[in-house]
Amino acid sequence: MPPITDRPIRWGILATGGIATAFAEDLAHVPGAQPFAVASRTEASARAFADRHGLPRAYGSWADLAADEEVDVVYVATPHDSHHAATAMMLDAGKAVLCEKPFTLNSAQSAELIALARKRELFLMEAMWTWLDPSIRRIAELVAEGAIGEVRVVQAEFGFVGPEDPDHRLWDPALGGGALLDLGVYPVAFAQLLLGEPESVQAHARLTDRGVDAATAVLLGHAGGATALLSCGLDADCGQRASIQGTAGRIELDRDFFHPDGFTLHRAGREPEVFRAGRTGHGYGLEAAEVMRCLRAGETESPLVPLDGTLAVMRTLDAVRERIGVRYPGE
Repeated sequence: MPPITDRPIRWGILATGGIATAFAEDLAHVPGAQPFAVASRTEASARAFADRHGLPRAYGSWADLAADEEVDVVYVATPHDSHHAATAMMLDAGKAVLCEKPFTLNSAQSAELIALARKRELFLMEAMWTWLDPSIRRIAELVAEGAIGEVRVVQAEFGFVGPEDPDHRLWDPALGGGALLDLGVYPVAFAQLLLGEPESVQAHARLTDRGVDAATAVLLGHAGGATALLSCGLDADCGQRASIQGTAGRIELDRDFFHPDGFTLHRAGREPEVFRAGRTGHGYGLEAAEVMRCLRAGETESPLVPLDGTLAVMRTLDAVRERIGVRYPGE
């Protein structure tokens, strides 16, 4: 992809749901970004979204968005089960793509998309805002610098009481439902940012009568003996906290660890150090800004959200699902 350096970067948004809405709201405040087009399965939905967010073009099909030669990059905000098909269509049309997490339903689908993007020399990135968050980046730096010694344990939990509607996408196996892919991807990505891909995976889950996980607990074993204790759930209130425990201290993150307002560093013999980082909007602007930086530099992958890292997380999620007995239609 040739660098885009002389004009605003024109964004297409695929889908019109809540996440697409939040992204469009944040995109309006990213310098150099031009919210340009939206696609939905119906033209009426696309037009209503475009009118609400000031986008000049609205399409009633994915194919029409893919065919628009003036769109530089597409944000895929569909349900999980459509990520692979939507992203592949946009890559086939020569578009750069930012795909919402989880990247796909499984690692095989992820590997296909990554291979396609690399073959076409097109930019592709998972919308994993956790790896871009200023607090998380600073934590990774502190850990790498040895601020808390050797990391021994990473803990992270993400859960809430899900919708009562049994037909909601979170409970639907055909849409990649369950806690793990929607919520568990964050604790796994957090742990692997700090510890890398695990050597062993253990898991236990409470499954619904439709065969998706209402809650899952995960134990990851990493090189050197470090462990990650992770959990996610849709059937209980949760603190949504995380901690990193080392031989010389610990780091604690309060609620919303996946995009925190800050964190506290505890070191032996010192007063706790509190770090605070401001946030603009919902947090999606971080993703858009990194995509645009890469497009202006002519890069086809982000060094902060590398495709190999995304694939490694998907392999771990696959291993967890194998252990808890969750399979999606067609697998």
